Amino acid sequence: MGVDRLSVFLNRHRRIALDTCIFIYQLDPNPRYVSFTDPIFKWIEARGHAGVSSIVAMAELLVRPYREGGQEAVDGFYSVLSRYPNLEWVPVDLRIADIAAQFRADYRLRTPDALQAATAVHAKATGFVTNDPAFVRVQNLEVLLLDDLF
Repeated sequence: MGVDRLSVFLNRHRRIALDTCIFIYQLDPNPRYVSFTDPIFKWIEARGHAGVSSIVAMAELLVRPYREGGQEAVDGFYSVLSRYPNLEWVPVDLRIADIAAQFRADYRLRTPDALQAATAVHAKATGFVTNDPAFVRVQNLEVLLLDDLF
């Protein structure tokens, strides 16, 4: 079963990185994926575990609230995300930009994806949870695709 495979993946790590889609599936509960995202976020909350994501993901996540709900929706969204236990939002710096450029060259990732993968590596995450198969090419991370859990 997929939840068991997810649990095995999570148990191999202490620090995982999350792609934007994982937040979207959780915050706007997607019936197909919420049975996987719920345990991921519970895992992050547990002592001894940590989640990381790039500030690029935050920029992507805030688009819909800006578009549909205005500043109040944005503030609510930001408040939940920025205070989530054991979740670190990592800003892009020159080192991350350099790693991202290497990843773009080596793995042909789009810039936002390269920045997210570079952030994960720089932040010493050993696992990366996504649903985008492009990340599987990144050899520095163990990548879990939610669609592979079905």
